[in-house]
Amino acid sequence: MAKCVLTAAVSVMLFMTEPTLGEHHMKRKVEKRQGGSTSVPLLITNNCAETIYPGILTQGGTGPADSGFKLSPGANHSLTVSTDWQGRVWGRTNCSFDDLGRFSGSGRACTTGDCGPVVACTGTGELPATLAEFTLSGANGQSYYDLSMVDGYNLPMAIELIAHSMSNVDDIPPNQSNPSCVASVGNYAGPSFNPYTSGSKTFLGTNASFQLPFLSTSSDKISNWCPWDLQVSPPTSPGDGVYPYPDGNVQRPAFDPCFSACAKYNEPAYCCTGKYGPSKCQANYFSKAAKAVCPDAYSFAYDDADSTFAVPKGAGFNVVLCPGGASTTILANAR
Repeated sequence: MAKCVLTAAVSVMLFMTEPTLGEHHMKRKVEKRQGGSTSVPLLITNNCAETIYPGILTQGGTGPADSGFKLSPGANHSLTVSTDWQGRVWGRTNCSFDDLGRFSGSGRACTTGDCGPVVACTGTGELPATLAEFTLSGANGQSYYDLSMVDGYNLPMAIELIAHSMSNVDDIPPNQSNPSCVASVGNYAGPSFNPYTSGSKTFLGTNASFQLPFLSTSSDKISNWCPWDLQVSPPTSPGDGVYPYPDGNVQRPAFDPCFSACAKYNEPAYCCTGKYGPSKCQANYFSKAAKAVCPDAYSFAYDDADSTFAVPKGAGFNVVLCPGGASTTILANAR
């Protein structure tokens, strides 16, 4: 039986002089392509109530034909990538492209995740953005993948393993391989979320026989997890302009994207650069807040042990935007 391997890894986030220069957070050796199938499926699914423009950045191997596209609510887009592909996927929100994919305004074309005035991205997206990251031809015959909040958070996201004719992952229990990060209260189903009340019900490729473990927390904690100073658009101050302290009784917007401390302040201690290498860089205040609501996601550059998933290479993946439900706790349960 194939097994989903949950391993620690050496990860690095490069110092960012501009917010659009994000790098892949997993530093993995990419092996030469072997014989057999040369491509695997990459599916992008939009379960959000709004139209999303996914962006895709290829950092190694051969990427998909589309590096950006419009995705209506409830729709999905089927792509293929090479078996040695390395890259990332994110969602762009509140975009202003016309029906022909043109942007004629000034400033950003999208509120978050923007990659310029084009539908097809040619570089990284602006921060903050939730990321799905992949190294499909990693060392030891493994494909590595993760959800990342290292560049901040804008959308709930999940990754679902796809078995296909040329893969050898059919026997991997889906409740060990399909992580989810839901840190937006509008997409959170509540602390008692259970999609398996009927034996026929499925969620993110799992069912009652293979149940995902979910984080159980209050809606208030999901609403208020982002540190006040890291909100992209904090609420206007009440009354005389003085915020109450703590800020828990100030109503936050339903859509509340959040910078990471590194993305906003670009400090070595937050970005794990300079003298802050693997032995010295620690989880900061953003990282701790992010990990509390998305335990299976990267929260800072050296968060590998609690964030990296690995399966035998050859599998495909479905990146689900706004998966609903609740964040998973797969890696915590595996300890």
